[in-house]
Amino acid sequence: MRVVIAEDNALLREGLMLLLGSSGHEVVADAATGPEILPALLEHRPDAAVLDVRLPPSFRDEGLRAAIAARKELPDLPILVLSQYVEETYAAELLAQGAKGIGYLLKDRVGRVDQFLEALERVAAGGTALDPEVVTQLLTRKSAARPLQSLTAREREVLEHMAQGKANGTIAAELVVTERAVSKHIGSIFAKLDLPPDDGSVHRRVLAVLAYLEGNGG
Repeated sequence: MRVVIAEDNALLREGLMLLLGSSGHEVVADAATGPEILPALLEHRPDAAVLDVRLPPSFRDEGLRAAIAARKELPDLPILVLSQYVEETYAAELLAQGAKGIGYLLKDRVGRVDQFLEALERVAAGGTALDPEVVTQLLTRKSAARPLQSLTAREREVLEHMAQGKANGTIAAELVVTERAVSKHIGSIFAKLDLPPDDGSVHRRVLAVLAYLEGNGG
């Protein structure tokens, strides 16, 4: 996998480069400031981008702005955002562009190497990888969203796990139910959210996650 990294902390940036390199991936470019990101992405057109939210010069939202700009130029570019804290507004704005190929992890997850690499690979494949804490806070923020009011407590719980990018078998194991029960709940979620018929891809799961996090504009 060819990756572009944007991180102003030199130690963390070098650590990510070493980690990805030792895992068989290639870091084709790295950036330490917001203005460097988009040119690097357009030049290298990587398989995925790993971007910090807050970068020089203002340390506000340079990484997010670059991510949104990049998705306009490269709509299918998978992006994994890293943040020190849960930036609810930033996360919601990025997800509003479409949840496919989007991840948002807290930086302490990077220390859990297997989880980080699995999340990056999932995002690169077009899936989602959202930190449980991000999901929890966005759920609280969007709890009154109308499209979700028809879901049962168990269906919302299943959808929360889906938002974290978990497969049906993993969800079943964590909720201590059968995989068949999880599939039944997911089918009900799709129906209640009025999602289109399955086309054999992860498209409906992505749409469900987006509806869950964004409340369909509610």
